[in-house]
Order: sequence, then structure tokens, then C-alpha cells
Amino acid sequence: MIPTFSYVNDIYFGLGTSQKVLEVVAESGCAKPLLVTDQGLSGSGLVERLALDELPKFDGVRTNPTEAQVSDGLAIYRKEKCDGIVAVGGGSSIDLAKCLGILVNHSEPLEQYAILNAGQARIIEAVPPIVAVSTTAGSGSEVGKAALATMGSGDKLGFLSPKLLPTAAVCDPDLTVSMPPGLTAGTGLDAISHCVETFCSTRYNPVADAIALDGLARGCGAIERAVKDGTDREARQEMMLCSLQGGMAFPKSLGAVHSLSHPLGGFAEKQLHHGTLNGLFLPIVLRFNMEFCREKVARMAECLGLDCGDDLPSFFEGLNRKLGLPGSLGEMGVKAEDLEPLAEKAMMDHCSATNPRLLTERDLRELYHAAL
Repeated sequence: MIPTFSYVNDIYFGLGTSQKVLEVVAESGCAKPLLVTDQGLSGSGLVERLALDELPKFDGVRTNPTEAQVSDGLAIYRKEKCDGIVAVGGGSSIDLAKCLGILVNHSEPLEQYAILNAGQARIIEAVPPIVAVSTTAGSGSEVGKAALATMGSGDKLGFLSPKLLPTAAVCDPDLTVSMPPGLTAGTGLDAISHCVETFCSTRYNPVADAIALDGLARGCGAIERAVKDGTDREARQEMMLCSLQGGMAFPKSLGAVHSLSHPLGGFAEKQLHHGTLNGLFLPIVLRFNMEFCREKVARMAECLGLDCGDDLPSFFEGLNRKLGLPGSLGEMGVKAEDLEPLAEKAMMDHCSATNPRLLTERDLRELYHAAL
């Protein structure tokens, strides 16, 4: 059975908390953790500022982490005889750390542990302690039990287990101040979409609903300020709270926005940003779902100061425009022929089951084309 409510890990939140990362790592029981990050952060001086430069390091994480990257990180983990992981970055670094953690005490291939393959029941051994240090405000992976990775086949698969919840999360809004406007906007829409979709999910969890609704108000109230002025620490703090709250509501699961965006994340050659895709699909899916969750849409609209629920899709379309995000898949380099195999994959995605309107493959195909 899946518990009705389940909350959550130790969270160290606030300006300056990242300066205590080594203390948090020590408290997690790690003597020699592997640092998992990307090359941009590795070369930015952040690793040194956090006093993590003496740790064994894997900095090969890219947007939409892959099975091959997980294997490369695992090789370093074993070579260095590590006993835990410190993931510094956004959702990609944290998700890769979780997938790497699965394979420390479980046999390959990684794919057998995916949700689609009923893999949760196979994750039975301990996953090493993971300390997640978030440098973006979007994925919520630092407080989530799930991870995403793209397999060698090109399929982007989800993994879910209580064992994947990071031991601790360090959430310092100061670490997001250097994010450029485009990334701030994309990650922010990721967080906002989590709040919307968890709130609309068919699962019953009024605690998560309250958290998601509060996160939505914070995110929509602060995202324009954070994009306009990255040094606005109050706005950065609100966006990080929005991200955390979206992640805390994940026990409700998500919906069609994520079912549509996940397969597109498997396009290695295009490197499409997950949060930017979510922002694009959000108004399209809200219109599609409207008659099946009208009361919830009305509550979200009221929370944002709108006249009625029917205004919510247009609100998000306008927000995307104000933030300078793409208005179509075509603007992101996606062609109609790219979409042909994706509706089937979206139908099989683990988020489809909790969309408020029952989905068909035809529906998903039409939603993709509506975004072109």
C-alpha cells in the first residue's frame, strides 16, 4: 500500500545555509562522499566556496541526465570507495545522484528499477546518504522521492522509492542569485507547474493541496521580480520556497503537462529545458482539463487574484510572454515529425494516471500539435 500522507526529509533553508554543507554532510554519516555536479558549477568557484573541493568529483551532469552519465559517476564512486553523495546543482544533478545511488547496492541495468517496469519493488537495498544542495529553484527533487533519467534507448524514465529521498536538503536562495534570466524563468515555471499539477491531481491529500496552493501564490508573485533582478533576494527566497512546496506536494503525483514534457526531454540532440516545456504546456493542458477540475482551477485563480478560473490559462500564457519564454515547440526547434512517436510514450508516462481528465493517446497527440 502507498501511505496517504508522507513528509519529508531534513531541510536547511535560508540565506547563507550553504556555508554549513560540510556540517550537514557529516551529520548524514558520510566520511567520503562523491560530489555530483555539472561542469559549469564545477568551474564557477562554487565548489571551492562550499569547501567541497577536496571531495572525489563527478562533474559530467548535463541537462536531462542519461544512463551513461550515471554509469560514469558510479565508476568514480566505486574507484574512490565513497560512502555517500553530495549533489550540487539543479534537478539534473540531484536526479543523477539518486539514480547513481540505486546502482551502488543494486545490479545494473538501471532501467529495471523504473516506475514503468514496476521497479519500485526491486529497490530493496539501502541507497547511500544523499545531501542535495539546490542551486536552482525549480525541480523540487531535493525533497522528492523520484528521479528522471534518459536511457540509452532514448526513453526518459521515472524512478520512485522512499529510499531515493535525500537524507538532507540545503536550500540557500543565495546560490540562485547568479542564475541568468532565461534559466530563472524556466526553472520557476517548473516549480509553478508542480504546484498546479499536484493541486489538480486526482489523488486525495488535502495537506499537499494546501502546500501546493501556497507555493503557487509565492511563485507567481515573485517570478517576474526574480527574472528582472536576479539580486532580489526576497524574490529568490520566494521562488525557492515555491520549488520546495511543489516538491513537497509530489506524493499526489502530477499530470499531462509532465506526461508531455518528459518524452521531449529524451531528445539528446535538442537538450530541451524541462521547466520551459512545462511552462509552454501548462495553459494548453489547463484548457483541456478545465471541465474536469473546474473547482480547483477556480481556487487557483482566486489565489492569484483573477476574476474566474477561465482566466487562468490566459494568465499563464501572458506570464510566459512577459518572461520571454518560447510560445511554441516550433520556437524551440521541434518539428511535427519529431512528435510522431511521442504520444505513445506520453500515454505510458507515470504522470498520466493522475491527470484530472482521463487521457488517450489521441488526446496527447492533439495536445502536442496544439503546442506547435
